[in-house]
Amino acid sequence: VQLQAFGGGLVQAGGSLRLSCAASGRTFSSYAMGWFRQAPGKEREFVAAIRWSGGTTYYADSVKGRFTISRDNAKNTVYLQMNSLKPEDTAVYYCAARGDRWATMDPREYDYWGQGTQVTVSS
Repeated sequence: VQLQAFGGGLVQAGGSLRLSCAASGRTFSSYAMGWFRQAPGKEREFVAAIRWSGGTTYYADSVKGRFTISRDNAKNTVYLQMNSLKPEDTAVYYCAARGDRWATMDPREYDYWGQGTQVTVSS
């Protein structure tokens, strides 16, 4: 599975962005998908994840209520809608695929990673 994330950019605090992650391969619907982020000098951290069917989602406490993960298996794409952005959301955002239908919050359990897209939130 190859992943390509896009949609990042520069936005003011309080604004919104929608990230997309396009996946290659015909078995996309078999994979759980996750979004992670890494700020300069910090470790990669979990943001959100979604089960293969889209019926179950998980969020980090820091983004709960502001971010929404979703997927369209017909388009081989997973999305991250980010609202009410804060300067502390500034990071490179990565999408990842797990070779299992169940999602987790542990980045070590994901098998494939996209190249990342920069999100910068100005105050």
